[in-house]
Parts: sequence; structure tokens; C-alpha cells
Amino acid sequence: MRAMVVERWGGPENMVEREVERPEPGLNEVLVRVHAAGVNPADWKTRASGALIDWGAVPVVGWDVSGTVEAVGPGVGVLRPGDEVYGMPLFPRQAGGYAEYVVSPARHLAPKPASLTHVEAAALPLAGLTAWQALVDAADVRPGERVLVHAAAGGVGHLAVQIAKARGAYVIGTASAAKHDLVRELGADEVVDYREARFEDVLPGVDVVLDGIGGETGARSLKLLRPGGRLITLPAPDDVPAAPEGVYAAWVLVEPDHLGLRELTALVERGELRPVIDTVLPLAEAAKAHTIGEQGRTTGKIVLTVA
Repeated sequence: MRAMVVERWGGPENMVEREVERPEPGLNEVLVRVHAAGVNPADWKTRASGALIDWGAVPVVGWDVSGTVEAVGPGVGVLRPGDEVYGMPLFPRQAGGYAEYVVSPARHLAPKPASLTHVEAAALPLAGLTAWQALVDAADVRPGERVLVHAAAGGVGHLAVQIAKARGAYVIGTASAAKHDLVRELGADEVVDYREARFEDVLPGVDVVLDGIGGETGARSLKLLRPGGRLITLPAPDDVPAAPEGVYAAWVLVEPDHLGLRELTALVERGELRPVIDTVLPLAEAAKAHTIGEQGRTTGKIVLTVA
């Protein structure tokens, strides 16, 4: 099969298209023919350093996939050959999504939303589950609460805005002025231009903050939290500031979640969630996709077409 192999850690030019052996599914696993693969910051960060995961014999980055079940291993009862599925198998271990085929535990996948194309579905798992697990599982966002989403037009942020809105929250996003219309279209009640004002100076208290930026953003966000407020940080555990008494601050690392995927699918089918696609490129141009992503100006997601 074709795969984008990382020949050595470093720049995107180190990903090269190669013919490699097709994997075979084992116990409780399925083989998925990949139609599209989502591109995430985790991809280029691991490509640059080789950190975070245990690599197999052939290092291939990528976790977000949407495709068709090609074969099932012994013990699988939830999927059959021909099923259209999506998910982010094995994270943070190597999945090898930038390839024509991927082996995945059956319950790391879910049926693809019928209303989405494979390109759209491939944009959803890692970013969507990150937003879901942060806002729903960790922060337990409730109707009427004020939720601040930083980088609200980004890969995780634009999905988080929609998930928080679907939970009945009053949603505030930070974004550059050019992206305000999109963020409002996605459901934000209020948008702050972070280039023109410090958000902590212009916003009243909030109940939940989702920080996808890191650095000083978390510490500045603490100033906004009401008693009982929750700050969820995504970039790294070192970005979680020391929280004063009465508020909660934590780091969340996304994990494969069959039930969470089904919740995302339900939102999609109700018209409450849709991924925004910034750029679509063929698998062979994965290096270009990483170059675009690393510039940090993407609106929504980048996706590679495979099959």
C-alpha cells in the first residue's frame, strides 16, 4: 500500500511516499481502507521530533481517518466489511493514518455520519472528540453557562463553539476580526478580537474556558472564572496555571472514544455540528498540508484525500 513515511524527524520534507506492507487485523481489530485522513497539530509535532508516541517499524503519522471496513479480525461483532466508519484509532500510539489502509480496534471507530462526505468525516474525530471530552466530560457544560472558547475558528475551536451551543451555553469566542462572521455563524453569541483587546479586560465573568492556545492564556483566563468555574487547557500540562480555591483547572488529552464519536454523529445528524474544511490535498502532498498547518492561520481543518 501507499503511505507517507517519515524518513527522519524534522521538517515536512522528511515525509516521503513509499510502498509499505499492508497491515492485517488481529483480535478485535478491523482493516479500514482509508478514503480521507485529517491533519492535526499532533501530526506535525510528532513528525518534527518523534516524541509522544511509540513508533512501529515504519513511522507513519496521522490519526483521523474516514473510510470503509475492508476486513475484520476474530472477535469483532460491531462492524462488518463494507461499513463506512470514522475515528482516531490508537491515539497517542501510532495509527498510521497517512496511508491507504489502517488497522484499528473495532471500538475506536463508529459509523460515519451519513450526511458527511469522507473528507468532512475525516476532519471530525480528533478535534471533535477533544472538544467533546473537554467541554462535556471534563467541564460538564450546562445550559445557561457562559463558555469562552479561545481560537474559536481553529480546528478544535470551531467545533467547540458548536458543541457548547448545542449544550445550551452562552458562547464567547476569541478570533481575529476576519473570522468573526464565521464564528458567529457557527453559534457564538459574542466574539472578541484578541488583536484589538485583552479578553480579560472586556469580558465579564464566565463559567468555563477552553484554552487551545496555552502559554499565558490560561493564567489570564483564570481572572474571568466565576466561583465554581472550570478552565480546560489543551496544549500541554505545563500550561495549566495554579488555580485559586473555588475554581478548577486541568489538562485534557483526547483519547479514542466510540461512544463520544456516536455523540458527535448525533449532533451532526441533528444539524448542530459541522466541520469547516480549510484545505483539501492529495495524500502525496502531506508535506504541503503540514507546511500550511504549521503557519497557524488555518480556519477549520486540513484534510488529505487517499482513496
